[in-house]
Amino acid sequence: MTLARTTLTLALVTTVTLSLSAQTAWPQFRGLHGGVAENDPALPETWGPDDNVVWRIDVPGRGWSSPIVSGEHVFITSVVNTSGVETTLKPLSQYQSRSFDGPMTGANLETPLVPLRWVLYDVDFETGVIRWERTLHTATPGSKHEKNSYASETPVTDGNRVYVYLGYVGLFAFDLDGTRLWHTPMDAPQMRQGWGTASSPVMHGDRLFLVNDSLDQSFIAAFDTATGAEAWRVDRDEASNWSTPFIWQNDVRTEIVTTGTGGVQSYDLDGRFLWGLEGMSSIHVATPFTRHGLLYINSGYTADATRPVYAIRPGATGDISLPDGSTSNDYVVWSHSTLGSYNPSALVYGQYHYTLLDRGILICHDAKTGAEVYPRQRVSRGGTLFTASPWAYNGRIFALSEDGDTYVIKAGPEFELLGTNSLNEWTLATPAIASGSLIVRTVSSLYRISEK
Repeated sequence: MTLARTTLTLALVTTVTLSLSAQTAWPQFRGLHGGVAENDPALPETWGPDDNVVWRIDVPGRGWSSPIVSGEHVFITSVVNTSGVETTLKPLSQYQSRSFDGPMTGANLETPLVPLRWVLYDVDFETGVIRWERTLHTATPGSKHEKNSYASETPVTDGNRVYVYLGYVGLFAFDLDGTRLWHTPMDAPQMRQGWGTASSPVMHGDRLFLVNDSLDQSFIAAFDTATGAEAWRVDRDEASNWSTPFIWQNDVRTEIVTTGTGGVQSYDLDGRFLWGLEGMSSIHVATPFTRHGLLYINSGYTADATRPVYAIRPGATGDISLPDGSTSNDYVVWSHSTLGSYNPSALVYGQYHYTLLDRGILICHDAKTGAEVYPRQRVSRGGTLFTASPWAYNGRIFALSEDGDTYVIKAGPEFELLGTNSLNEWTLATPAIASGSLIVRTVSSLYRISEK
């Protein structure tokens, strides 16, 4: 073999190795690229209860946090009823209110009657065997919205530790062997109408960042990953929100972007305010993300007339809010006043921006200009709801309904529904993608799905 051919072979092997390495982790909610995974022939396009399932395990308790992956470790949180008996699940056909915990105590509320146990599980990626479980807290919490859970915040990992934030309990760190390294207690926040918490932590370097928007005192704070000590805290003029912050590493700087009812606010890594943008819906859930060098904001509470989407370029300072009647300015590249979705975060894949509405409608726009590519297209039968955020790989868009049906749509400028994959279990959690596998959490199970 010639030297040139040997060099080429080594380069190809190195490229493949790096590519595979990059796909072995899904360290946070929606991964590092807003729900987009690298193409991989092992990633599944079809599945079912007995089709392309590598393993399925029962997950004790209840929770809508997403799974995360670090190499051979799959982390997931749950809340287990200490009575040993979970609430009996209704048949799927009778499941209308998306309620799966305890008695109703008022409009859209639930409160448990017995103590609950918050648990972190480490599941072996290859086998599905639970390596270890650790109890984080045991208590009888307050109320929550029937569509929420007491374990809705997704953990985050740096590959050496896993960090868990629970709005009712505080912040925890464990090593990969299950040793608890520290715990930073926090008071349970008072949320709008007792609906509970959901914002997940994010990390950058040696800092964890939390946003806690509530009725008593909203704030953004940074914590040391080694000790859990609070590095800084900045009060926010916000009410209750459920959106996860986003670390935006752009060509100008690294920012912590937060979204809420009062608007978008961006901070530097020391908590100093950089820029803000007003004009959001009155209840905010969706999480920002970046693609093509732009930041995408989505806010779409269904009862509001204003349900905006914004595409923002780096470098802004001060107030960049749009005046009435305007759709762009020096930093807002494009916007749309009624494009936002409520629970699912948006998706940019290739050149296209996809909005998945809660009622099963998909809309496509040009990601760089905001021009409409195709209007509303129904992906599911009427009445089906969507809470999980969409994801993409291998030229496909995937939209997972609360009924456990994943609708597979061809990516690109023309809408085409390619098929439906059903697990027949309630599903509100957004999946993880790593090492050629899709990790899906349903109301009672965890699946690893891959092309066999």
